[in-house]
Amino acid sequence: MGNFSSLEEAREYFKGDRFATDNGMVIEELEEGRCVCSMIINEKHMNANGGIMGGAIFTLGDFAFAVASNNIHKPTVAQQVSVNFLRGARNGKLIAEAVCKKDGRNSCVYNVDIRDEDNKDIAQFIGTGFKL
Repeated sequence: MGNFSSLEEAREYFKGDRFATDNGMVIEELEEGRCVCSMIINEKHMNANGGIMGGAIFTLGDFAFAVASNNIHKPTVAQQVSVNFLRGARNGKLIAEAVCKKDGRNSCVYNVDIRDEDNKDIAQFIGTGFKL
């Protein structure tokens, strides 16, 4: 499985990511080089225009990146990240799938696709991690 011996162990470890977990983000699947996290949209994720706050979408991508990268090497921290918002989301569930694109000696790169429950692309997050 990677650094974590089970999905439950990873969930327990990432309870420490309070901002993500307090905002309803959960780890759904985990394997070496890949993970899936999700979040059910609620009123605390909304912006003044009635859409989901970009920061909530960014955090879901960052959480999936953290879970996947730390499953290969713990600790790994974000060195550079970017997000492209592709479509608005207003309700339902968002799903973030992180996939390792490069796993080097000191760094790693992950692509995180964030979709809604209808499988429509909401955002693309790319994270470069530094292995401590």
